[in-house]
Amino acid sequence: MRLNNKIAIITGSASGFGKGIAKKFTEEGANLILVDVNYKLLKEVSKNLSQDYFVADVSKASNFNSLLKYAYKKYNSVDIFVNNAGITHKPKPMETVTEKEFDKVFSVNAKSVYYCGKYFVPRMKKIKRGVILNVASTAGLSPRPKLNWYNASKGWMITATKAMAVELAPFNVRVNAIAPVAGKTPLLKSFMGGNTQKKKQTFLSTIPLGRFSTPQDMGNAACFLCSDEASMITGTVLEVDGGRCI
Repeated sequence: MRLNNKIAIITGSASGFGKGIAKKFTEEGANLILVDVNYKLLKEVSKNLSQDYFVADVSKASNFNSLLKYAYKKYNSVDIFVNNAGITHKPKPMETVTEKEFDKVFSVNAKSVYYCGKYFVPRMKKIKRGVILNVASTAGLSPRPKLNWYNASKGWMITATKAMAVELAPFNVRVNAIAPVAGKTPLLKSFMGGNTQKKKQTFLSTIPLGRFSTPQDMGNAACFLCSDEASMITGTVLEVDGGRCI
């Protein structure tokens, strides 16, 4: 029960890594507000975990502001905020990615972290307590060809994590990131540019441990970094990647 009675918000928690993190946090005793734009899936996950939920588009300021009001009305505090929501564009040469695709990737992957800082950080600073976890990617550390602007968005998130950590340390607010390799999530097909056995084997050949990340892997790593066991860790990017970045 490493997160016993902690109040945590997890974005993008209706599926994939977010769902895995939510499951682990529930097992470790946290009270959650699960956030996603997909109402149907979110409601199902919420019911299965017996946790609260809030439908929101994390790329919109108005949605973030509403989430803030809801969270503090219900719990009066937020101990942990996990910025997990993320999207990608399909693999293609950088010059063929449309401006609309670019804007959408950065609105979800980067702007959501900005909104977390704008709306939730002031409350954490005031009580001098809190943990923020950003779900980045190995793509931000070792970019894959043709995932150009997705790579860049995750690199932005890694730098943002370090910038937030050093600025918020005096307020006892810790900020870390995890960098998963591609995993068994709805985004996997987009990362690979298809779902054939050949594409899977090509992708897996770049991962020394020979398997994709799982939602459980992410849940375990996230739980540690958000727990008091990691009280001396801030500004780090934990690679949960089967050795891909070696």
